[in-house]
Amino acid sequence: MNTNLANPCSILIVDDMEENLIAFEAVLGPLHQHLVRARSGEQALKAMLRQEFAVVLLDVRMPGMDGFETAANIKRLDQTKDVPIILVTGTDRGADYAYRGYAIGAADFIAKPVDPWVLRTKVTVFLDLHRKTRQLAMRATGTDTDRLTEITQQLTEIKLLLRNSPDTEPDMTALADRIAEVERAVGTLLPGRSAAE
Repeated sequence: MNTNLANPCSILIVDDMEENLIAFEAVLGPLHQHLVRARSGEQALKAMLRQEFAVVLLDVRMPGMDGFETAANIKRLDQTKDVPIILVTGTDRGADYAYRGYAIGAADFIAKPVDPWVLRTKVTVFLDLHRKTRQLAMRATGTDTDRLTEITQQLTEIKLLLRNSPDTEPDMTALADRIAEVERAVGTLLPGRSAAE
């Protein structure tokens, strides 16, 4: 399995039963990720507001705030709405479980007793997706920063062109060319625009 040991992600495991938490930790331990426990929906929400998670394993049947309500609350918050949730259900789940789960934004289901290989495989998919999303965001930020630096330099050159010719008319063709360069550079930063526009 493709796990990144140098850059571990956090996985939130939510279950009110200690033996289930221990079982999940044993199954997910070989992935070498940071495993965080929560014994209730309330604890899960607090944990999600404190740190970033790549995926959440969420038991459906818990006292107080059940898994469906917890998932709905997670999906309502801007900070946590994009975190994938795998709902963990008993084998006696009703036919409406899948509908309810997907309706509130769950990414997947897994039934107890959990098949360790299936669980690790599903979690690994979400870990890889999380890492790729972070890499894309970092690249986009780096690219945008480079482009903004370039635009700032071009604007400084335009300002100098105007400043250095107080007595004479500035070279309007050169100035127009510089402004066109800045417009193209800004255009590449806008969604749906390319450098050619």
